[in-house]
Amino acid sequence: HAMDSKVGEVLLYYCYCEVKDPEKLCAWQNALCQHLHLTGKVRVASEGINGTVGGSKVATNLYIEVMLSQPLFKDILCQEDFKSSAGGAHCFPDLRVGVFKEIVPMGIDPKIVSYKETGIHLSPQEFHREVEQYLSQASQGQSDTILLDCRNFYESKIGHFQGCLAPDIRKFSYFPSYIDENLELFKDKRVLMYCTGGIRCERGSAYLRSKAVCREVYQLKGGIHKYLEEFPDGFYRGKLFVFDDRYAICSNEDIISACRYCGTLWDQYKLCSSQHCRQLVLTCPSCRKKGLTACCPVCQEKELKVTSRASGQTLKEECECTRRRPRVPIEHVLQRMLDAGKD
Repeated sequence: HAMDSKVGEVLLYYCYCEVKDPEKLCAWQNALCQHLHLTGKVRVASEGINGTVGGSKVATNLYIEVMLSQPLFKDILCQEDFKSSAGGAHCFPDLRVGVFKEIVPMGIDPKIVSYKETGIHLSPQEFHREVEQYLSQASQGQSDTILLDCRNFYESKIGHFQGCLAPDIRKFSYFPSYIDENLELFKDKRVLMYCTGGIRCERGSAYLRSKAVCREVYQLKGGIHKYLEEFPDGFYRGKLFVFDDRYAICSNEDIISACRYCGTLWDQYKLCSSQHCRQLVLTCPSCRKKGLTACCPVCQEKELKVTSRASGQTLKEECECTRRRPRVPIEHVLQRMLDAGKD
């Protein structure tokens, strides 16, 4: 059956537009994905739609065709807005289509900070030139620009643009507080923002702009995804984290992160082995062989306790890693960005 063949792809896309009846759009979307044997996640809201779906090439092509002809998106969405990578239906455990308040969970009412107030979109080529200029100025210690990664720490850890400022945050909903706590940092700066596919920048840039402290806010159109299509060996080093069972996709052979236990170069995430922990851990094959498979010592302990206890008791999803991490880090100096620019 052509729709179920293993060699397929994963599509990532979003569309901001006015949706009068999100429930109806949700039901339609659900039926469409089931019909095409697609798995993945689709978020629908009154502000638009955001999806990542996997299936056979035949199915994903049909999906794009249908989406482009849907009257709601017809004049807004185009072929270019779909980012694709090798994968398939097997990249997701199931299909989840739901109605939410926001199509990307920033935790701020879309009526208060709207995607309509977004920054200036730069094509991958324009962004590449900007980063090039930024890096050469930063190396002379005279840059008025901040290259800001809008993603979470576990994403930027395995891949990022050289010289970027990557907030040590665990969820995008902490991003606004990060901006608030570090407003001084952005004063009179030109900010170049980027994320995986562009969607977090749409709201993130709008939030930053609403603070009225920056000189200029730019964002990478189509995100790292589109940048890597044009510049596989550009200024983005390492892997691109994705929110499905693949965890990462790769455009160059660079490994920029290390095993949590022995420090050897390693960038392939696994889920912490402790039953109720949802943290990801970088642990290399030889450390895994030694049984070092949890995200931290607390979890490693917990795992031993759980195995010896009658199941059915649930443990809170918390561990040393999340407890020790400040919810919103305060950046003290820009020195680390300047240092990072040298790698």
